[in-house]
Formats: sequence, C-alpha cells, structure tokens
Amino acid sequence: MSNRLDPSLIARLPPFSKLDRDQITTLLEQATSQLYPAETTIFSEGQEAERFFLLLDGHIRVVRLTPGGEQVIALHIPPGQLFGIAQAIGRKTYPAMAVAAEDCIALSWPVNLWQRFCDDFPGFATETYRTVGERMGELHESILAMATKHVEERVACALMRLIQQGGRKDGNAVEISFPVTRQNISDMTGTTLHTVSRLLSAWARDGVVESRRRHIRILDPHRLVLLSGA
Repeated sequence: MSNRLDPSLIARLPPFSKLDRDQITTLLEQATSQLYPAETTIFSEGQEAERFFLLLDGHIRVVRLTPGGEQVIALHIPPGQLFGIAQAIGRKTYPAMAVAAEDCIALSWPVNLWQRFCDDFPGFATETYRTVGERMGELHESILAMATKHVEERVACALMRLIQQGGRKDGNAVEISFPVTRQNISDMTGTTLHTVSRLLSAWARDGVVESRRRHIRILDPHRLVLLSGA
C-alpha cells in the first residue's frame, strides 16, 4: 500500500509539508503499512522501539501505567501525526503504550532510518520536533489540570482536549469523532468511573453534552468552557 500511496495525499501532513514530491516518494518506498483493528495494542510501554509510525486514519490512545499498575490516558493522537517516535526524545524504548481507539491505518519505518531521515531531510526533522513540542505542551496542560483543578473542571478540560484532538462541527454542537467511553475519561482525569458518569449525566440533563455508548457530543461548547474554569 505505501508504495502505491500518492505522495500528494500526505504532502500537507507536518512530517512532509516541507519536502518535495521526490523526497516524499523516497520515504514512502521504505515504509510498511498496516491496519490495526480497534483496541489493538500497537506497542507497549517499555518495549524496545523497533519502528516509528505515521497515523493515516483513526485515532491513537497514548496510555501510561502508574507505579500501582493503573492506566492513565495521556493524550489522543489524530490522523496525520507521527507516533512511537522514542528516538525524538532520546529513548530506545517506548515511553507509553499506543492503543487503537478505533480501526487505524498507519505507515511505519524501521528505527534505524530515523537519524538518516533527519539528516537527509531537514524539513522532516524540523516539523517532527515541532510536533513533539506541541505534544509536550498538551501533556503539561493535562498535568497542570490534574494538580490544580477540581474534579468537575478536570472532566470538562478532558472533553475540551478531546474536541481539540478530534472534534467535528455538527450544527451548533461539536461531536468527538472517535469512540470515547466514560472509563476513558476516568483514565484521563484521575477520577472514578462513578464520578465521570454522575457528571456526564448531570451535564446531559442541563443540555451541555449528549453521551451515548462510546459516543459524545458537546451541545453547548461555551458552557463547557465555563465548567472547565478556563
């Protein structure tokens, strides 16, 4: 699949936006493509980083484990971004687990090509490290919310991050375009499933959200911003 992929289809994505068509073709010729069904673990935390990936379709959950073995969802990665780029932060193992939040299609390359790509294609390197910086910023905001906000504000902030990572306009509402469960939100906010369920039910009664199985719509985005304490 990767050899047949038209370079123009990915030319606007951050890793390739500063490369010409021939350079993109060179990278694609060395890539492998794969479908990952929903809930597939693509790699685990601490596993040796043998490949790095570009998500073409779907969303990825990035999951960390606490010392007690509990899962914390650090962020979601939308289509068009690299993931599993341990080399970009100087690691030889993956710092977190990557799970397909829905059916995903990704390209991947052997890790021994990372430095060559950065050396041969400066545009690839600059755009990749910019993405890393943005991702670090998201993690910083998440940690700050966990440390300083009340639980209601944390849950509202988590929904706002989900909108940023995969929101889709639906009239006056915003729909989160990939499957999200109440347990996922619990894992994002360091609170209990019961608390998340109670808050979402109350917000649904107030017309702020609409929550169905693995599916959330924000009916009143402005009120959600107020609930987040922003």
